[in-house]
Amino acid sequence: MLVVRPVRSADLPALERLAGTATPRLTNLPAHRDRLEERITRSRQAFGHEVEFPGDEHYTFVLEDLERGEIVGTATVRAQAGAREAYYTYRQETLIHASQQLDVRREVQTLALSHEVSEASLLCALSLDPRYKGTSAESLLRRARLMFIAQYPERFADILAMAFPGYLDDGGESPFWNSVGRHFFVRDYQEINYLAGVRSKSFIAEVMPQFPLYLALLTPQARAAIGREHPDHEEALAEMLAEGFLRSRHVDIFDAGPVIKGERERLASFRRAAWHPVRIRPEHALPDAEPAMVANQQLADFRCVVTRYALSPTGQLMLSPEHADLLGVEEGRAVLAAPLALPGAEEHDPGYDEGEL
Repeated sequence: MLVVRPVRSADLPALERLAGTATPRLTNLPAHRDRLEERITRSRQAFGHEVEFPGDEHYTFVLEDLERGEIVGTATVRAQAGAREAYYTYRQETLIHASQQLDVRREVQTLALSHEVSEASLLCALSLDPRYKGTSAESLLRRARLMFIAQYPERFADILAMAFPGYLDDGGESPFWNSVGRHFFVRDYQEINYLAGVRSKSFIAEVMPQFPLYLALLTPQARAAIGREHPDHEEALAEMLAEGFLRSRHVDIFDAGPVIKGERERLASFRRAAWHPVRIRPEHALPDAEPAMVANQQLADFRCVVTRYALSPTGQLMLSPEHADLLGVEEGRAVLAAPLALPGAEEHDPGYDEGEL
């Protein structure tokens, strides 16, 4: 049985292992014991406090395999990406250079430093044990955070964002960093990525050029990397786009990986989620049904699992005693359920035009 729950102090060794095996290494999940301890402390404080509006809260979750007794994944939500310091990205823009005398008009693509994403809630720091890649565990870990946000909307922004790792070459180097950032920091990509995780990304933005970068002056390899995700994250990006997120003009300031954004009420997990009272029945008596994410309505003891979306004629969600116990719910208590499968292309809501696309 797999369950997503808030992180505990005892999970520190598992977080260290997951940070060390993330592919590629994540800025927002550094393999640094002190930073990970701080992350756990901040998360426990966030879950324990009354919150009326999003601020500097970090909610860190883990995926636990109860049969193996292992923590096999972790993921975080930052309530406000730029609550403590501005969350910097590069924004893709177009400038027009024209001369009537020469009868010349050129559209030039540029990148400009931006902190527009600072107000969004950021889904970040996801790492999963490779044994669980491509299974329902991966979707559960990634999207259980949406089930939590749906229950506590006052704690999060109306706009959610995710930054995906950018493209790296066969040597693990970022063509974008080598064409841009390396000119201002005489360090390779892996080193600067680790430093940013231990400190923050703000010191990078302070040294990077404040004027727009003209893409024509970058290397062809750097231009090709802009907005391109790391190959290991292609399926994750595709799933979140199916969820209802949209590509934005923003990219990461290190490796130019894509930043996607979504209005939470337009996301599939929000639109299709429903509350159901629980009816407990033996496992063998439960009818076949499509899998669903099911979450309890407890803050510090939040739990989310994958089980069958089996409804009684009166709209009760039928759970096995094992799943009911895992969620900490009794018969008659309400749980939030949403289909694990995402809408197909014919059902997919294309979302909205955020004025960026």
